[in-house]
Amino acid sequence: MSRGTDQALRIGLTGGIGSGKSTVGTMLAALGAALIDADALSRASTASGGSAVPLIAQAFGHDYVDATGALDRARMRQCVFSDPSARARLEAIVHPIVLSGIAQQSQAALQAGARLLVLDIPLLVESGRWAATLDAVVVVDCRPETQIKRVAQRSGLPRAHVQGIMDAQASRTERLRAADAVLFNDGLSLAALEAQVRSLARSFGL
Repeated sequence: MSRGTDQALRIGLTGGIGSGKSTVGTMLAALGAALIDADALSRASTASGGSAVPLIAQAFGHDYVDATGALDRARMRQCVFSDPSARARLEAIVHPIVLSGIAQQSQAALQAGARLLVLDIPLLVESGRWAATLDAVVVVDCRPETQIKRVAQRSGLPRAHVQGIMDAQASRTERLRAADAVLFNDGLSLAALEAQVRSLARSFGL
C-alpha cells in the first residue's frame, strides 16, 4: 500500500446492501477520515432541484418525477427491478454527476489537509474503474441472510425484492476477492464493530 503524491491515502469502502457500510463510514469520519459518500451525491442529484432530474425526465418520462420535483424512487425502483436495461440508462445519467462530485470533494479534502480519504462507493467492485485510483479497498461483509433481514426491517421491502437488489450487485465472493481489508459485521454490537473500525483506522495512520 503506497501513498500518492499528495501524501493522503485513498481508501475505497464498499459492501453489499445491508452490510453496515454506511455505519463504518460514519465511524471512520468520526476518527478523522474525510468521508466522501457516493450514495449521498447520487441522492442529491435526484432530489428536488437535482441536476439529474431533468435528464431522467427526458429519458424515462415525467411520470418518474414526483410532485416535489424529485425522482420518484418507488416508481424507478420498480422499473429497474422489472427491466434490467433501465438500470444502465439510469446509471449513465447519474454516474458522471457522482464522479464529478467525488473529484470536487476529494480536492477540497486534500486542500484542507486530510491524511485519509474514504470513498464510500456501493458499486466499487461492479464498476471496475476505481482500482487504479485507490490505495486499498475495505469491504464490510456479512452473511446474505443478514443482509436480507436488515434491509427488509429498515425498508419494508419484500424478501424477493431485496434478493433482486443483491443479485444485481457483485457477489459476496467477488467483493471479498477485491478486498485489501475486511470488516465482518454480523452479530456484532456497535461497540464491537467500532473496535474493529478503530483498529482499521490505526492501520491507515489515523
